[in-house]
Amino acid sequence: MKQTVKKSTWAVLLCVLALLAAVVVLENVLDPNKNIMVFAALKKGAVYALVAVSMNLLNGFTGLFSLGQAGFMLLGAYTYAILTIPAAQRDTVYYIYNGSAVNFSLPELFGGGTAGLVLGVLAALILGGCVAAAVAWLIGLPVLRLKSDYLAIATLGFGEIIRAVFQWDKLGPVTNGANALKSFPTFSSFNIQNAAGETVLRLSTFTAFLLAGICIAVIVLLINSTYGRAFKAIRDDEVAAEAMGINLSKHKRLAFVISSFFAGVGGGMFAMFANQAQAKTFTTAMTYEILLIVVIGGIGSVSGSCIAAFLYVAASEWWLRFLDAETFVGGVKVPLLRNGFRMVVFSVVIMIVVLFFRRGLMGDKELPDLFKKRRKGGAAK
Repeated sequence: MKQTVKKSTWAVLLCVLALLAAVVVLENVLDPNKNIMVFAALKKGAVYALVAVSMNLLNGFTGLFSLGQAGFMLLGAYTYAILTIPAAQRDTVYYIYNGSAVNFSLPELFGGGTAGLVLGVLAALILGGCVAAAVAWLIGLPVLRLKSDYLAIATLGFGEIIRAVFQWDKLGPVTNGANALKSFPTFSSFNIQNAAGETVLRLSTFTAFLLAGICIAVIVLLINSTYGRAFKAIRDDEVAAEAMGINLSKHKRLAFVISSFFAGVGGGMFAMFANQAQAKTFTTAMTYEILLIVVIGGIGSVSGSCIAAFLYVAASEWWLRFLDAETFVGGVKVPLLRNGFRMVVFSVVIMIVVLFFRRGLMGDKELPDLFKKRRKGGAAK
C-alpha cells in the first residue's frame, strides 16, 4: 500500500516537473507578442490556482464558509507593491501625495541585481502573506464564533471594508489612495537579458508556475499532516472532533490564518501579473470567481481547484474571446456576436458543468488517486 502511494506521488511530481519544463520551452518558442492571451491565461491561471487551493483549505477541508478571499488578496498585493517599488520611482508613483511614507525597497535593501530581485520579491510576498495572516487572526477572534452563512456574510463584509479603507485619502502616502501602485517588479522582471538589454530567456510564466507550485505543495503537505486530519475531522463532525480532544477554536483559527496567508501571497502574485495594485480590482466578484473555481474543481480536492482554475481562466478570457467581436459572413452580420456575449455563453457553460458534475470535476479525489485506480485496473486484468 505504501509503495503504491509513493509511486503515485512520484508520478505526480514527475508530471509537475514536466509541466514546468514545458512552460519554459513554450514561453521561449512561441512569440509572446502574437500569443499574449496564451501566456496571460497561464499566469492568471497559476495565481487563481493558488488562491482557490487556499480557499479550499478553509471551505473544503475545514468546513468554514468564508468569502473574504479578495480582502486578504488586497492586503498581500498592497504589501508587496509598497515594499518593492524602487526608491527612485516613488515620487512618480505617489506624485499626488508628494512622495511616499515608505522610502525603501526590499530588492534594493538586498543589494539589487538578480540576487536582490529574487530575495526582495520573495521577502515581500512572504510579508504580504504575513500581513494577511495577522489581520485574519485579529478578525478571526470574533468572526469564527459564527457559523455557515453568518460567517460568510461577516467575511464578505470584511472584504468590502478593507477595500474602502485602502482607498481612504488619509492613508494616501502609504497606499496611494484610490490610485494604482505601479513600477514594482513583475513576472516579466525575471526574464534574463544580455548586456544589450535583449531578452535571451523568458521566465515570466515559469516564475508564476514555480511560486504557485511551491505554495500549493506546502498546502498539500499541511493537509496530509496531523493538522490536516484535524481540519477534516472538524469538517465532518465538530462534536465528534471535540470529543476526540481536538481544540475547535484553535484549529479553526489556524486554518483561517493559513488560508489567509496563502491568499495574501496570491494577492502579491496577482499584482505581479496585473503590473499594478489597486483596491477597486479586489471586489466581491473576484471572491465569487475563486469560489466558483473551487466548486467546479471539487470541494475538498486540491487537484480539482488547480485544473478548474486554468479551465476557468482559459474559457472566460481566451477561448471564447471571439464571441465579443462582430462577425460578418458574406456581408451579413452574425447575430448576437457583440461585446459581452462571451460572458453569456460562458455562464451557460458553467451551468452545464455544474449540472452534470455536481461534485465538481474531481469530487474529493486527487491526481494520485487516478493513478491508483489505473494500477488496480491493470492488475485486475
